[in-house]
Amino acid sequence: MRISFLLLPLLLVSTALLAQGPGPGGPTPNSPTAVPIDGGASLLLAAGAAYGLRRLRQHRARK
Repeated sequence: MRISFLLLPLLLVSTALLAQGPGPGGPTPNSPTAVPIDGGASLLLAAGAAYGLRRLRQHRARK
């Protein structure tokens, strides 16, 4: 019985808690807020590979 009193307000309010309203969402391609993700992701990938290579060389040098 107590659980139903707790769940009822959550179920009624959950429909108003949508993260994004209706529509296409996101910036248009030519807007100043459009950020290219590829450049940053490739830099992070290259930095991770360089770090992994460095750690591998350090590990082999200790043996």
